[in-house]
Amino acid sequence: MIPVSTFSGKRVAIFGLGGSGISTARALQEGGAEVLADDDNETSRERAAQTGIPTGALRDADWSGFDALVLAPGVPLTHPQPHWSVVLAGEHGVEIIGDIELFCRERRARCPDSAFIAITGTNGKSTTTALIGHIFAQAGRDPQVGGNIGTSILDLAPPTAASVHVVECSSYQIDLAPSLDPSVGIILNVTPDHIDRHGTLAHYAAVKERLVAASRTSIVGTDDAICSAIADRLDRSVRETGTPENVIRISAEHPVGRGIYLKGADLVREDQAGERVVAGLSGIGALRGTHNGQNAAAAFAACHAAGLRAEDIVAGLKSFPGLSHRMEVIGKIGHVLFVNDSKATNAEAAERSLASFDRMYWLAGGRMKEGGITSLVQYGPKIAKAYLFGESEREFERTLMGHCPVVVCGNLADAVKKSFEDAMADAAEEPVVLLAPACASFDQFANFELRGEAFRDAFRTLQDKALSQAGES
Repeated sequence: MIPVSTFSGKRVAIFGLGGSGISTARALQEGGAEVLADDDNETSRERAAQTGIPTGALRDADWSGFDALVLAPGVPLTHPQPHWSVVLAGEHGVEIIGDIELFCRERRARCPDSAFIAITGTNGKSTTTALIGHIFAQAGRDPQVGGNIGTSILDLAPPTAASVHVVECSSYQIDLAPSLDPSVGIILNVTPDHIDRHGTLAHYAAVKERLVAASRTSIVGTDDAICSAIADRLDRSVRETGTPENVIRISAEHPVGRGIYLKGADLVREDQAGERVVAGLSGIGALRGTHNGQNAAAAFAACHAAGLRAEDIVAGLKSFPGLSHRMEVIGKIGHVLFVNDSKATNAEAAERSLASFDRMYWLAGGRMKEGGITSLVQYGPKIAKAYLFGESEREFERTLMGHCPVVVCGNLADAVKKSFEDAMADAAEEPVVLLAPACASFDQFANFELRGEAFRDAFRTLQDKALSQAGES
């Protein structure tokens, strides 16, 4: 845990008592702050109270006595409308921050030169965060990995001269961290997502940009127009202000000057010394696909900027096991490969999966995101058949008709069963049953992890049946 000593003796309101909210309350208490926590959910309030966190009705509290409101990232700050706790804080001039901001203030107070790598982007940030953490661990360091992935940031070990914090940041968390200042900041890409919480794509992008704008080394993906423009603005800022910030471009699609890009199956670095191969990705199953080429380029650039040797970075890339539910190869039955990309919750993420295989039995559906899957019809020639489930199945059926064969299944279990039966009859060398839903999970599952687990369970059932049949023959 990181005790938040910068709020010692101060009174802090906390709203939102999920995992990060409880972690924040404990860290503030440990650092000497007086806290009062609340949540719209009575069960969450009771659970917090049972752990010794003071709870009470913030609606009725004396807000003139609070020094800050620490808001959980899932609570609306601005859109679709500010939460009532945000309104009360604003009326009383109370600053509104989140747990990432608390970490930043503690880092500056304890050890401002400690390594702090922060990662954001619409897609790929979890894989990149985990990959960087893995590379540091393989190099013999003890990386503290958390934030929007896994462990809440204040449950990590405190910053020291020897530490490296590798932190995934969502747009919600960045919005609540006005002084976010990583030593290395990464923005991978920006595409339409979470517009309901940010109002416009422009505001969403501006929030993301803040992470790299305040970084000593800024690593920017240039495979989308928004991030390419961000890189240009950062370059202009460096030239105009003469600040020592370093801007490194990365790409999975084209060469970039003063950066790292994917060329075939190799990562290539271009700088004043010219172009040279820094790592080969061929044969690394967990980094399959051009999108993972961008993730690997970002990880290489970040680790190198943070002081790791190239050979240690390459060793870490080669041993990376991948992340659950993100292009996760879960096994084969016969010649059929099963790939779990339940984290592909929008069309752009699903496109990265579809681009990675040549012959697919595609499982898609759920609660549809803005824009649907019109952009994915280009992959029709590679899709042997699409198996649709969930709220979006009829809309997806209309979109895909004429581009690939379609089966409406209703639920994921039936989609897995039917797709496997068809894939087993396919003469291709390695047909792929691919779960890449291109949708949120909330119509049939509480989250994408549970959706991915259901896919795994269905695979195991089929695997057990195949083994049983093989034993009887």
